[in-house]
Amino acid sequence: MTTLGGLNLDKTRWRSLVARANGPALGRLCLHGGLIAILGAMIVNKVAMWPVLLLPQGLLLIFLFAPLHECIHRTAFKTRWCNDLAAHVCGWLLLLPPTWFRLFHLRHHRFTNNPERDPELAAAKPVNRRDYLIHMTGLPVWWSQIRLLLANAFGRNSDGFVPRKAHRRVTVEAVWFIALYAMAYKLFGEQLLWLWLVPILIGQPFLRGFLLAEHMDCPKVPNMFANSRTTLTNAAVRFLTWNMSYHAEHHAQPAVPFHRLPDFHVHARPHLKVVQNGYLQLHRKIFAGLS
Repeated sequence: MTTLGGLNLDKTRWRSLVARANGPALGRLCLHGGLIAILGAMIVNKVAMWPVLLLPQGLLLIFLFAPLHECIHRTAFKTRWCNDLAAHVCGWLLLLPPTWFRLFHLRHHRFTNNPERDPELAAAKPVNRRDYLIHMTGLPVWWSQIRLLLANAFGRNSDGFVPRKAHRRVTVEAVWFIALYAMAYKLFGEQLLWLWLVPILIGQPFLRGFLLAEHMDCPKVPNMFANSRTTLTNAAVRFLTWNMSYHAEHHAQPAVPFHRLPDFHVHARPHLKVVQNGYLQLHRKIFAGLS
């Protein structure tokens, strides 16, 4: 039997939960990317009522964060180069270079909700309603990411979680990202505004709300079933977020690929300490609790 935080699983079941495959991620990514391409073509051709499409396009674009997240864990695909390629494409669209993000995120996993060592807590969570509303726009995050990209490109990264041997990779990646942004602007010009920038800004509040739910107001303890929140939601949200609503399960065992998290949830459910029914209900509770 394999024991994990009080869970007893036989070896056969455990191996099936952590087994990696290329098929599920390839199918999900093709569908996700295909929808973006279809909506993008409709926006470019200005079909009837095309501005209405900016919201779904924004949701699909901003939640490329989900495959980026899975791929920097290198669990989305069985093949490593597939993870790395998908991470770079998604990261480029989100101004979030995957080499830096992987180092940041792995430190977050190691010290989840530790006020002194979790880099996610370096930027303070909202403490009042004004901060909450500003945070939900996503604008502070985007400004921070732009400054980070420029600092990395000039070799000025000072993050403690980036080891010296990774500085060159972080710098080269940032330079390539900026060069590709310049090329994209040269090729597409103002079309980028409606294909990418405006939709992704519209989508930002939804990603902020999703990410805020993961750990806000959870106990600051080492127990991953307590310091992370699982949010029970509908199939559409689970599809869009690549099952990351099962967040406590993911933190308890990051080796479980996204497509096996619903199965892992069945075993983990009795051990979860912070479970929420629905994101809207959670944010109502968060907002009501702020001064």
